[in-house]
Amino acid sequence: MIFEQKEIQLQSYKRGFHSITDTVIQAFPEISKIGKGFLKVFIKHTSASLTINEDADPSVRVDFESHFNKMVPENAPYYIHTYEGSDDMPAHLKASLLGSSVEIPITKGKLNLGTWQGIYLCEHRNYGGKRKLVLSAFGV
Repeated sequence: MIFEQKEIQLQSYKRGFHSITDTVIQAFPEISKIGKGFLKVFIKHTSASLTINEDADPSVRVDFESHFNKMVPENAPYYIHTYEGSDDMPAHLKASLLGSSVEIPITKGKLNLGTWQGIYLCEHRNYGGKRKLVLSAFGV
């Protein structure tokens, strides 16, 4: 059994959905040591999230942002947690809806994603800053 783990820091991204597949692959060449296994990507934040979806057409990520902003609006009159800005409580809700981790099969030293799939960083704050990811790869 092989187990590799590292923490990386992403650049700051503006609010929205951003493809980070290539960033993860480049930061974690240890994936190539694994013939069959899994990569778990975990984000260490409560106002950003991760998901896997279409990575070929950037308009998909724009539509994700538009939909989530309608589904979880800012300035709802029932929010109590508002002292960090109008985007803070919606960011926590969006992060909980999407989740803090994704898991991807590794096959022959490469991520075994579908043809159109990629990993998204879902930045839910206007100014979220640099986000930290824990990358854990395991297998044989």
